[in-house]
Amino acid sequence: MTMTEPTMTSDLADRIARESAWVGELEGTLREVVVGQEDLLHGLLLALLTGGHVLLEGLPGLAKTLAASSLAGAVHGSFARIQFTPDLLPSDLVGTEIFNAKEGTFSARKGPIFANFVLADEVNRAPAKVQSALLEAMQERTVSIGGETFPLPRPFLVLATQNPIEQEGTYRLPEAQVDRFFLKLIVDYPGEDEELAILDRMGTTQAAPSVRPIVDLDAILEARKLVDQVHLDARLRQYIVRLVRATRAPAEHGLPELASQIQLGASPRASIVLSLAARANAFLEHRGYVTPGDIKRVAPDALRHRVVPSYEAEAEGRTSDDIVARLLETVPVP
Repeated sequence: MTMTEPTMTSDLADRIARESAWVGELEGTLREVVVGQEDLLHGLLLALLTGGHVLLEGLPGLAKTLAASSLAGAVHGSFARIQFTPDLLPSDLVGTEIFNAKEGTFSARKGPIFANFVLADEVNRAPAKVQSALLEAMQERTVSIGGETFPLPRPFLVLATQNPIEQEGTYRLPEAQVDRFFLKLIVDYPGEDEELAILDRMGTTQAAPSVRPIVDLDAILEARKLVDQVHLDARLRQYIVRLVRATRAPAEHGLPELASQIQLGASPRASIVLSLAARANAFLEHRGYVTPGDIKRVAPDALRHRVVPSYEAEAEGRTSDDIVARLLETVPVP
């Protein structure tokens, strides 16, 4: 049986159509600056609509920083880029107390994390204490400085990058911390035509193109409320749960060959992420209901960092993306 369009009130359908009208214009202005990288831009928009943080993995020079700063500019948001290094301290990230000798008092000086969009560049190059301070801010959305707690701006979105090469001297993110990221996006090389377009657009001494502000932050926060109202059928909720549970017990879901391929399956947080991301994907397509295609579209980005391949899988050259693709092929779609 295939899923059909659910009955929706005309009021909700009209609101979603109206409130998502800016999506196309936002995507257009981002493409004026960032050539190609459709999956990257799509993932960033999903995170924007859900409040989730993103882990970006890709080689240098693939427009990760440009995409993040462009997204901030297109929504009137503040942007901060923090270069993570082995000598970085937690206070360099969140801020510290400054002593005023004239008044004999301490005052808080906020760090660069107090921005709407924070790019944590090469997050795995900073020691564990700095990574923990970042993860705590991501989770709590507050920062403590000298015993005083400060809320972070709304919306607050962390985009952390990892370089898949040059791992010497890095501090690997533990699985428990990686699981805190809403999505993990793989940023790959552009195609030949895209690289020619990059050369035409960027290969001059003139200033690079910049984005036009399209929508304000208040509209983003209002759109998130509508994303929560996007209809997710009970059968699709069950499909999401079965997908996630299949990463833990593949043999029980018709995939006995994967039992030795998976060292660690996805946590229940993966089910939450899949449901939110699928709703956001439907919103981006101006729909008020989720389809199986929405779930399949977001599943690789939501699961690839939550499914840890075994040593046997790695020896056979199988990645978490291969495992997720097999799950999507086998777990029955309602």
